[in-house]
Amino acid sequence: MDHGPKRPTRRGRGAGVDPPNRFERTHTELDLDATADDVEYLESLANPATEYLPDRSRSVVSENDSPDVGFRFSINPYRGCVHGCSYCYARPSHEYLGYSAGLDFETKILVKHEAPELFREFLARPSWVPELIALSGVTDPYQPAERHFELTRGCLLVALECRQPISLITKNALIRRDLELLREMASLDLIHVNISLTTLDAALSRDMEPRASLPSSRLKAMAELSAAGIPVRVMTAPIVPGLNDQEIPALLRAARDAGARQAGMTILRLPSTVEPVFVDWLERMRPDRAEKVLGRLRRIHSGRLNTNRFGKRMTGTGELSEQIVGMFKLFRSREGLDGPLPPYDFSRFRAPLPTRGQLRLF
Repeated sequence: MDHGPKRPTRRGRGAGVDPPNRFERTHTELDLDATADDVEYLESLANPATEYLPDRSRSVVSENDSPDVGFRFSINPYRGCVHGCSYCYARPSHEYLGYSAGLDFETKILVKHEAPELFREFLARPSWVPELIALSGVTDPYQPAERHFELTRGCLLVALECRQPISLITKNALIRRDLELLREMASLDLIHVNISLTTLDAALSRDMEPRASLPSSRLKAMAELSAAGIPVRVMTAPIVPGLNDQEIPALLRAARDAGARQAGMTILRLPSTVEPVFVDWLERMRPDRAEKVLGRLRRIHSGRLNTNRFGKRMTGTGELSEQIVGMFKLFRSREGLDGPLPPYDFSRFRAPLPTRGQLRLF
C-alpha cells in the first residue's frame, strides 16, 4: 500500500518528528506531496543546519525544589543541545521558548554569551550562602558549541576564583580540554565530575546519541580525569529496559577500570513531548526492539510510559524496576562504586567583587 512520500531521514539527528508545541495554538506540518520533486529542499530536510541564537537572559542560575535532584541550584550556559539524544528529558524545556521539543531542540541552540559575568554577579550577592551548584541541570555544558564559545570554561574559572563548589555532568569528551582547570579545582575540593555512559555499543550510541562522544571517548576522558585526581562518578543513565539494561555489569566494570569512584543510575522516563520523539526513534532505529522496550517501560510506569510522582520518576515501580535497580546495586557494590566521593569544601568560598553596579564597601 502506498502511504505517500516518506519523510527524509535526518542525518546525525535524534528527532525524526516535531511534536506540536504545547503552548502554541498552531502547528506546521510538512506537505511532502507538494515538494516530492524538489531535491534541494528534501536535502535540506535531511541535513538541517544548526543555528546558534543569542540568549539575552539576565540570570544564569536556576533554582529547583525537586526532591529527585541532588542539587537546588544549576547553571546552564546553553539551551537546547546538539547531541540530539532521543531520550533527553530536557526537550520540553525548548517549548517555553516557542520551539519544538523535536528538531528545534537539536538545531536551535540558545547561547548565553554573558554566562560567566552573570554567574559572577550571582555569587557576589550578599545573600548568597555557598552551596552546591550543578553545571548543568538541563543541557550538556560541553556540547559542540562549547568548543567555540567557551562559556562553560568561563563559568568554571569564576567558580575557581570564588572557590564555589560545582557538580559537573557531561557525555562529551571535550571536557578533557579543561583538565588542568578541573585538577586545580579538585585540589581545593571544589569539583565532582559526572560522566554519562549509557552503552558500550558504539553503533547504539551513534544512533541514540548521534552527536555525543562515543563510549570509548567518554571512558578515555574518565581515565584522564581520574588519573589527574579529579573525583569522577559514572552515570549509567538512562537505563532503557530491553535495550541497554543487560549492559549494566559491563558499564560499571568499564567505568571502574577507567578510574570512576562512584556510580549512579536512572531508568528512562518519557515526560510530555519526549515520548513521541523517543517512540518514533525507537520504531525507526530499533523496530525489532520497539514492542519489547515499550512493554517493559509500561510495566515499570504503571501501564504508562512515564511516572510523574516524586521519588518514583527516576526508577518507576514494580517487580521489573526492582530487578533493574537490584542488579545495578549488586554490581555497583562488586565494582567498589558505592562509596562516597570526597566532600566539597564550602569554607573556602570568597565572594567576587562586582564588575558593574555599586561596589562593596567591605
